Amino acid sequence: MTESTDASVVEHDASNHARATRLTGDRGEGVISAAIAVLIMAFLGALMWVGFRRIWEGAEQNTETKVQQIGGD
Repeated sequence: MTESTDASVVEHDASNHARATRLTGDRGEGVISAAIAVLIMAFLGALMWVGFRRIWEGAEQNTETKVQQIGGD
């Protein structure tokens, strides 16, 4: 082989090594991102549930009060 061919083989090997190292380092990135998204959605769902329960309890009390007023007259 000539010197230019040897240099291109070494460059190609270094490029493959860099690519393999980069791919190995990013291997768990999607799983971590998905886990963060799930945690955020769970937190938002819990907040919505608390809000819904408070609104429901308020509406229930208001309805009972109005029914008592109507029935008491």
